[in-house]
Amino acid sequence: MTESHKSITATGGCLCGAVRYKVYGPLRAVVNCHCRQCRRTHGHYAAYTSVKNKHLRVSEDHGLKWFQSSDQARRGFCKECGASLFWEPKDAGTTSIAAGTLDQPTGLKTIRQIFVAYAGDYYEISDKLETLTASMRAGE
Repeated sequence: MTESHKSITATGGCLCGAVRYKVYGPLRAVVNCHCRQCRRTHGHYAAYTSVKNKHLRVSEDHGLKWFQSSDQARRGFCKECGASLFWEPKDAGTTSIAAGTLDQPTGLKTIRQIFVAYAGDYYEISDKLETLTASMRAGE
């Protein structure tokens, strides 16, 4: 896929601009993750959308750094400003994008909470979103 053959559906980046990206395909609705790793990475729970890897292009990457956070996934962040941008599960063919890094308007809606059993003890989940005690089912 070349940029000229497909239109941009979303753009985004980090706080300082050292990482910018373009999305050329559909984004999944936003899912809030309360797992320990996301809370440590973001300082609170994480809100992620997701896209197929073939639809994601990093257009500015001089600040992009990857951290292997587990055997199952790696996390992409800006080494300049510290912004958390991506979560990429091993062999899934998708990359989750921190929803707050998208340029507005996104047109996205938050649909679900996952790993709610690991939510911090300093907040309460009180919305009407679907809640799962662990991760989502494969393919969602």
